Amino acid sequence: MQTFTTSRFSTWIFLILIVLTAITYTFGETNVVGESAMLMILLITMIKSQLVAHYFMGLANCKRIWRAIMFGYFIVVGGLIALAYLMGIS
Repeated sequence: MQTFTTSRFSTWIFLILIVLTAITYTFGETNVVGESAMLMILLITMIKSQLVAHYFMGLANCKRIWRAIMFGYFIVVGGLIALAYLMGIS
């Protein structure tokens, strides 16, 4: 019974990832531009990466330090991307 519950939960996470991907795709296809659009897309991408790392890479069952390292990595990379984009605008 545990496998069914885990499988169902993984399916829900996967569907959430699909919806978030569809949202970012829509942003790109409708040519939404600007700082707020970039920050929204970056935020969605960071949420997606955290979901993948936590549930599909198995970090949910790891020590807290490994989750913190991955979260810190996402924050640093996302922050650097945002900084590069915002510096390029001005």
